Amino acid sequence: MKRALVVLLLLAATAALAQDKNPVTSAVREMLPRQQKNLVAAVEEMPADKFGYKPTEQQVTFGHLVLHIVESNNHLCSRIGDLPEVKGTNLKDDDGKDKLVAALKASFEFCSTALGKVDDSKLSDEVELFGGRRGTRAFALIALTNDWADHYSSAAMYLRLNGLLPPTAQPKK
Repeated sequence: MKRALVVLLLLAATAALAQDKNPVTSAVREMLPRQQKNLVAAVEEMPADKFGYKPTEQQVTFGHLVLHIVESNNHLCSRIGDLPEVKGTNLKDDDGKDKLVAALKASFEFCSTALGKVDDSKLSDEVELFGGRRGTRAFALIALTNDWADHYSSAAMYLRLNGLLPPTAQPKK
């Protein structure tokens, strides 16, 4: 009986996805809340006095990582949503935790707005990527989701090196 229910639920979910006319952009929109929650929580987990921490001389500080996430979100999401890029934040990697966390949250809100303005019919449109390179909007969407995963893994490493558990490794409450 339980197995039949699971099969029916899977069939219903598959049918719903098959009816979605925008499976790629819908999938990225579905990823956003979880990635936002985890990345913001990871940054909030790091104590303010550790934002200058870097594991080795060659690596960036935690504050620089946060600034990079903000800039990456703002840049890619502006291209994805065909919106003007958020500029003039005058952020620096040594700004305080509160300012960097606020900017991170704002960058995810901007991404939410941008993702609401795109659908799969625009995936082949050419957009400017980093460094003046050009690519498709699909490439920008994939780069965005890859960045979220990469940035979270980096933040998790910085947390663990400071004796802290990243949000996804913490026990369920």
